Amino acid sequence: DINGTYVHVYENPPSPLEFLRNCVHPNRPALIKNAISHWPAATKWTNAYLREKMGEATVTVATTPNGLADAVTYDPETDREYFALPHEQRMPFNQFLDILEGKHTTPHALYISLQNDSLHTEFSILKDDIDEEVSWCSEALGKQPDAVNFWMGNDKSTTSLHKDPYENCYAVIRGKKTFVLIPPSEYCCLYESSYPTAMYTESMRLKPLDPPMETSWIPIDPLHPDLQKYPRFQYARPIVVTVEEGDMLYLPALWFHQVLQQGEEGVIAINAWYDMEYRNILYSSMGLLRGFSRRLDQQK
Repeated sequence: DINGTYVHVYENPPSPLEFLRNCVHPNRPALIKNAISHWPAATKWTNAYLREKMGEATVTVATTPNGLADAVTYDPETDREYFALPHEQRMPFNQFLDILEGKHTTPHALYISLQNDSLHTEFSILKDDIDEEVSWCSEALGKQPDAVNFWMGNDKSTTSLHKDPYENCYAVIRGKKTFVLIPPSEYCCLYESSYPTAMYTESMRLKPLDPPMETSWIPIDPLHPDLQKYPRFQYARPIVVTVEEGDMLYLPALWFHQVLQQGEEGVIAINAWYDMEYRNILYSSMGLLRGFSRRLDQQK
């Protein structure tokens, strides 16, 4: 066990030097308590306040029949597995809240999860309620965030296991989120494969993209793995971290993560993405592990 399952917990935000030495350089996650207690959003962001500020503003909402957007999904109509993209609805924010609060019903899972610096595009009216960068992280990394995103949904939606090429500071403002973490060194346990890409239509049928496109993704649910189909996963050591309201998770670049969420009135989070350092040995090491894993699969 070269990775360990320990996640350092800071009771208050670390200094930039401490963060750089203990988290960034060793590529280890950390949970930071009291990280956003000074943000106005921590007390202001009730549904009533968000209705007042956002109102009829149009937002992008990822919609799926099963809560799994950007996930490997079996389609019984075609008897194939696809990398499934959500149907993206454009709707007034108030309508989204009505559905989240149960005033309007739908069998589908709706999730505000646009990842294009959405705080500064669709939710810019809320940006003064938070710090737009994590000061100790920005100083440690010597850069500003590439993107700051607004997330809102409920327990119907789960983010499937994946990795991002970003240093990620993820703050939960309301509710709680459970992260299942797997380090890059356990890549060979995860069976990343290439899948044809499809998108849900408005009627929630999967439609392959035209022209066709392939997407590399992880097919495993780390909490309920099929070890007969994916036997190498038995050697993985997932780390489960619960990020409570007011906490921030530092998720290092290229760590695999699945995310679940719980909250009676909806779960809200903000995350800041900092581009990873591609000159770091981690990037080339991941390429080596990917090549090794493919050779293992070819030998089956």
